[in-house]
Order: sequence, then C-alpha cells, then structure tokens
Amino acid sequence: MNLKNLLMWALIIFLSVGLFNVFKNPDKNSFKENPIAFSKFLNEVESGRVVEVNIQGNSISGILSDGNNFTTFSPNYPNLVEKLSEKGVNINASPKEDKMPSLLGILLSWFPMLLLIGVWIFFMRQMQGGKGGAMGFGRSKAKLLNESTGKVTFNDVAGVEEAKEEVEEIVEFLKDPRKFSRLGGKIPKGALLIGPPGTGKTLLAKAIAGEANVPFFSISGSDFVEMFVGVGASRVRDMFEQGKKNSPCIIFIDEIDAVGRSRGAGLGGGNDEREQTLNQLLVEMDGFDTNEGIILIAATNRPDVLDPALLRPGRFDRQVVVGNPDIIGREAILKVHIKKINTGPDVKLRTIARGTPGFSGADLANLVNEAALLAARKNKRVVTMSDVEEAKDKVMMGAERRSMVMSEDEKKLTAYHEGGHAIVALNEKASDPIHKATIIPRGRALGMVMRLPERDQLSVTREKMHSDIAVAMGGRIAEEIIFGHDKVTSGASSDIDMVTKMAKNMVTKYGMSKELGTIAYGENEEEVFLGRSVTKQQNMSEETAKKVDSEVKKIVDKGYERARKVLTEKIDDLHKIAKALLIYETLSGDEIRDLILKDKKPTRSFESNVKENNKETSALGTIGLKPKPVV
Repeated sequence: MNLKNLLMWALIIFLSVGLFNVFKNPDKNSFKENPIAFSKFLNEVESGRVVEVNIQGNSISGILSDGNNFTTFSPNYPNLVEKLSEKGVNINASPKEDKMPSLLGILLSWFPMLLLIGVWIFFMRQMQGGKGGAMGFGRSKAKLLNESTGKVTFNDVAGVEEAKEEVEEIVEFLKDPRKFSRLGGKIPKGALLIGPPGTGKTLLAKAIAGEANVPFFSISGSDFVEMFVGVGASRVRDMFEQGKKNSPCIIFIDEIDAVGRSRGAGLGGGNDEREQTLNQLLVEMDGFDTNEGIILIAATNRPDVLDPALLRPGRFDRQVVVGNPDIIGREAILKVHIKKINTGPDVKLRTIARGTPGFSGADLANLVNEAALLAARKNKRVVTMSDVEEAKDKVMMGAERRSMVMSEDEKKLTAYHEGGHAIVALNEKASDPIHKATIIPRGRALGMVMRLPERDQLSVTREKMHSDIAVAMGGRIAEEIIFGHDKVTSGASSDIDMVTKMAKNMVTKYGMSKELGTIAYGENEEEVFLGRSVTKQQNMSEETAKKVDSEVKKIVDKGYERARKVLTEKIDDLHKIAKALLIYETLSGDEIRDLILKDKKPTRSFESNVKENNKETSALGTIGLKPKPVV
C-alpha cells in the first residue's frame, strides 16, 4: 500500500513539472518572431530587402535579406501580390483554417481539472481505508478471518475454563445443530464476553472461530461510527447481508460499548449517528426479519454503560464473564506462553503463579516476554528463575532507576521509611507476607516494600483492613521516631492517600462503622455539562458527612497508634533492617525474616570485601542508636 502511494505521488509530481515546462517553453525550436508595422514592411519591399514571405489570411511572415525574421498584419491592401512579384520576392500562400485542437492540446487544457479530480479521489480512498472507493461509505469494514494466518484453538486459551464451556456450546451447535434442536432448544443469538482488560476476551473469540470452521467476521465497535449521518446504520445492514450470504457464520464485535452505550443516558445526551447505528443493530439482531444462522459475539469491559435493549433475551441473552484467573488458571496460562521461549530447569510455574495474584492473561504474557528480553540482554541462552523474578519486580514495582542520584541522608531516610513498613507488617498477624523490600528507586517511588498474599483473596476482612492501614502508616511513624517531627518528609503522601480511601470505603461502603451502621453512603459528585459544573446529589447530608469524616479519622488514628506501638517496642529491629537496606539495597522476604527472627545476616557476594566493609562502616556511623524525641 505504501508503494502505491509513493507511485501515485511521483506521477502527480512528474506531470506537474512537465506541464510547467510545456507552458514555460511551448516550442524551443521555433524561430524568434519580430513584429513590424505594415508601412515598414512596404518600405522594405520597395527597397528590395524582403526575400521570402508566407501569407496566411491577413497574417504575413517572412525573411529579410539580412536573415532576420519578421511578422506583420495586412489590411485589405490591393495589388500586394503584384508588388511582391515585381520585386522578385518568393511568395508562399495558404488559406486561413479553423483547425480543430489536437489531442495534446485537449489534454493540456483539461490537465489541471483532471489533476484535481485524481487528487480528490486519492484522498477519499485514503479516508475510507481504500475499500469501496469514494462510494464505499456504507460498506461494512468487517474482516473475514483467514484460517491460514495464525489459527487459534481452545488449546491456546487457558485460565477461563468456565467461559470456554459456555462458548463451546456455540461451536457444537454450528457443527451439529440437530443435537440442540432435537429437544426444541434454540442456541442463543448473541453472546457477550464481559471482563476486565487483558483477560482474553478477544483471544477466546478467535478460538471460537478456529474451532467452529465457519466463516468468522471481525469488526470493532468504532468502525461503525462515522462523521456522516446514517453511515453506521448502513454498515450494520451491509455486515448482516454479508453474514446471510455466508450463513452459518459468526460475527465478532470488539469493544461494543463504543456503539452500544445506553441511549439518552447522561446530561449531555447522545450522538444521533451512534443511536441510529445502535437502533439498526437491535433491529438486525431481533426484529421482524430474523437472521437465522448468524451468531453475534461481542466483547466489552464496560457492561454497565450498555443499552438494556442489547442485553434482553433474543439479543445478547448469554453473558459470559471472563475474569482474572486464579492460581491454577495462572499456571495454565504460563504453560501456554512459556512454550514460546527457552527456559532453564529452575523455572517453577507454580511458584510464579503463586507470586502473581491479580494478574490477567495479558499481564502474564507480558511477564514472560519481559523475562525473555532480560535474559537476551544478558546474553543468556535460556531464561532462568532469576530473570523471571527480575521481570516480575519490573512489572509490579516498575523499572529500577539506578541513575537517580540520592544523597546519603535521603538513602538513610528511605531505608528507615521502608523498614518501618516491614517491621509493622512482620508484627501484624493479618498482614500479607513480605515479598521484597528495596531502597532502589522504581517507577515514581524512592523505595518500596512489596507484600504478596499466600493465596487468592476473594474478600477482605475488617482485621485485614486495619492491619493494612497500620502497615501503611509504619513509614511515617519510623520517620518521626528516628529523625524527629520537623524532619518528616512528603514520602508518605501515597500511603496517606491509600489509608484515607480504605477507611472511607470501610465507613461508606462496607458498613464497618458502629456510628453510621450498615448503610451505603455516597458523596456529592460534580459533573461538567456545557461548560458548567453541575452537582449530582447523593444520599449524604452535611451532618452525615461530618460523621463520616470523624469515623474515617478514628480508623486512621487507630492504625497510626498501632504502628507507633509496634515500632516503639521493636526499635532495635528497625535499626537492623535499615542498616541492612543501606548495605544491600534490596532484601527478600526470607532475608528480612531471618534477620529479625534469627539474627542471620544476608549472604551476598560482593566485588570486594573492602566495598562491603566501607558500606557497613558508613551505615553504622550514620545510624543513631537512640531514637530522637518526637516534638
């Protein structure tokens, strides 16, 4: 396609330059004309200086005796020919003709208009993707999947077994319709795949196409919407016409929320073009003229914004939830992606799956790819478990920023801040186990303590939330205890924001406040409509809002005091972790537990013992053994 565009532009430039040259120099071989007055022409004839003349109507041209050319215009002058004959002038005469313009002349005269028409058609084809030309606005952009290019089957989809069972019925119906129609059952006309981004909805639809062996049309919801009114509805009609010709078939619409949003919802109203497209889609799916043999599959991560008419029986009457996988599903997904790379014998998929709770299929695929890239960067032939762990840290915590210059005071403060989180997490029974602590800047954080649950958590207890709030406040408390009230930094801003949101949810959503009871409270939200801020009222008065703020502060203060109590009692453990972080920069969860519970230092191999001794001496010299008083 790029080659065609280049050739098109080259032809336009070539023709433009040629036209310019033609009009600039119409005939380089023609002689230079020298127009003279008719009286002077007569004088030249009398003096015998005219050698030859060409007479065509009233136009006269000729050659003088000195070789110069001349032209003139003759009035009705009698006896001009006799006078020329007397002087011995060679006379050439021809009648005046109204000649038809040549083909070249016609092309030259029409070339600017033809050029404009060609450029207009070229740009119209570009805007329409080159399909259907300038008259193809209403044609559907659905693409027929070719089986020869990357066929996907159910064997390539893992971690969503329940969703696979739902859609397998569609495949079986397409293969053997009598199996379901024997008892009078009808296969659903539409299946809606619902789930967070990256869970494999589009991949599952590709697997349906690969298993069914029927024509499979794929299109995005945004392909229906166009700046011209009525184009979207026309494309829907054309798409179903193509489906009828290839029945039985499957039509897959990705991101259907782009065209299927609820009509008339919101303060701003709806787009007329989008609503006409949605109306046409509703009619084609289940209207007077039913489309037998066409199964519609759509995917979205925003089912809450879809129009209710789309979700009623007869249209998308089967909704398949494609959620994030559990530990077994994550292990199965890793098995699918790990086949594409060379791995060492130390790579344990169950360990990786246990350490990646909440990961979607796309996240796991990205994790495997990052591990392969890291191994290739180190010139390794196989991917080892250390590469996978490093890739997991990069995905979960962000890339290391070792180039960031931190002063010794900032490193010390960061070490104590992260040590405070770690000590509180170790002493809170409901807290998740520590996976890793680091003072190496990652992403936007100067340091981080990562905790990973031992198993997938479907719900969170009140005890767990209070523990998480206490752990989050551990960093701020450690700064206050070690450096004093005036030396506290802004490093705990994200921690404070997290505990505030968690405490507010406990009060307003989870019913975990004795004062306010088990009632859901909303806030007054603002929306922008036509440039003005409009307040959307919820079920919370000013008096209730004050109570909510009071309860939130009580919960946060309770976690604050729990963290202070732990760090005050375990101040020696805080010094141990801070010193180890200053020396080693990164500690694993096992190293932290061995250091605190068994007083066992991490075993690391350094480039030189001098470097380690210097770092340890520097760390010991800068750490105060007695806490500073808090003002």
